[in-house]
Amino acid sequence: MKKRILAFAGSTSSTSINKKLATFAAENLSETEFDVADLRDYDMPIYSEDEENENGFPGNAEKFSSLLDKYDGFILSLAEHNGSYAAAFKNIFDWSSRINVKVFRNKPLLLMATSPGARGGQSVLQDGMSKFPHLGAESIVSFSLPSFGENFKEGKIIDEDLLEQLQTAVKNFEESLS
Repeated sequence: MKKRILAFAGSTSSTSINKKLATFAAENLSETEFDVADLRDYDMPIYSEDEENENGFPGNAEKFSSLLDKYDGFILSLAEHNGSYAAAFKNIFDWSSRINVKVFRNKPLLLMATSPGARGGQSVLQDGMSKFPHLGAESIVSFSLPSFGENFKEGKIIDEDLLEQLQTAVKNFEESLS
């Protein structure tokens, strides 16, 4: 039976460059099926203990958490806002971790980031690398794409060295699924 992964961006932007990167990475899988999720489909109130105690888990938090149960691994490309996660991503993961602290279900993760700048989301990528093992990322393969506008055109990475780096990361991630 083929493995299945879920690809998504840590962003709710309708024009998310990170969603474009996550989708492209998934398209480079060779033996694995994938679905792409959009965090805009999981709108929910800002997490607080009071909100949880008074109203329980929002339906969309439960829906997102149960979605994660269906996959053998994940491709996640994080948007970087002021050096950290986008607020919408952080909120969904705060709620999800209250439902199941092992958000990534002890499964492999291809963790990526991109940005318009030359650092390619390095700050948020490093943050995820240090925190996501505690949230159930069994193994993490990482990739950063700098200067998105210069290096990604017509739905693909055009810089050959960066493309090769991504393909190696995807291959390593895919091997970790077995």
